[in-house]
Amino acid sequence: MASLKPLHGTELVDCARANAKQGIETAAYQCGYGEDLNKFARELRKACEEMNLQVKELNELITDQDMILELGTGEIVAPDTATEL
Repeated sequence: MASLKPLHGTELVDCARANAKQGIETAAYQCGYGEDLNKFARELRKACEEMNLQVKELNELITDQDMILELGTGEIVAPDTATEL
């Protein structure tokens, strides 16, 4: 659900990160900036600086953990019971 008002600070960074894979237009809309991509980018840069994050582009917010979770199609290798360790 898109924010009704523009987000700032950690809320903005969290929302932008959650929507980064969908692109800047979607992220800006979901974070409450509508079609104002310049203001969204400016506020996101400001919020990242306040959190000491070195981010130049939106896709840099996507972490390795996000990539691993997206894969999620691996095979689980484990014993059937505790006695089969």
